[in-house]
Amino acid sequence: MGIHCLVCIKSVVRAAPKGVGPRTPENSELNPFDRPALEAALQIREAEGGSVTALSMGPEVGLEALAEALAMGADHAILVNDRVLSGSDTLVTAQVLAAAVTRIGPVDFLFFGTRSADSDTGQVGPQTATLLGIPFLGGVKEIRRGDTAWEIRRVMDDWDELWQADTPLALTIHPRAYPPRSIALPGIAQAYDSLEIDTWRLADLGLTADGVGLAGSPTRVVRLQEVRRDRKCRMLEGEPQEQVDALVAHLGRLGAMESS
Repeated sequence: MGIHCLVCIKSVVRAAPKGVGPRTPENSELNPFDRPALEAALQIREAEGGSVTALSMGPEVGLEALAEALAMGADHAILVNDRVLSGSDTLVTAQVLAAAVTRIGPVDFLFFGTRSADSDTGQVGPQTATLLGIPFLGGVKEIRRGDTAWEIRRVMDDWDELWQADTPLALTIHPRAYPPRSIALPGIAQAYDSLEIDTWRLADLGLTADGVGLAGSPTRVVRLQEVRRDRKCRMLEGEPQEQVDALVAHLGRLGAMESS
């Protein structure tokens, strides 16, 4: 049967809108931190056989991210989409994903990106693993099959760690560990032409409206806005030595250097 890898992905906004605005295909994209996770899953399938399923929770714009996952090579794609899920925080998101994973069936590897480019919490992966009761390792840089168990390597601070674990296993993938493959134009065309993506509602997962969305979330996003930095750039002219002298003099005026 091979290895079943399930990759949880997200459609993120490219830039912060004014307030909490709707996501559209024009302002959204597949979370860039999820692409290495997809690549890791695809490489395991290529080495061991099996299948890769992409799973996402969110509005219909998530179909775009799932189509990209199919174009990369995922075998199946599922979108959990229901109006009452709007406003769900990371805890509710993890609860919904855990319910979806349970419905999908046996999974060997459950992959996540290290974080999302829009909210940047890094919480959904470990929360989902905890709810499912399966082991979790974060910041993974290499996965290989050992003699008796899977060997997982990660680098944390100044330590290069080698872990051994059996599946099922949840992992977040280091952003630079598995450079995602390029998507050929025929793959993009085929993914968008067929777009075989299953859509599940809340009732399909056995969850109720009072436990999801804003009603079930202990935290909520109040506002999104771009951080503006008040920085000024001054170009130094002249020969290199003149530029150095001007820079030293400027830093002295700012009090950043002691005068000699």
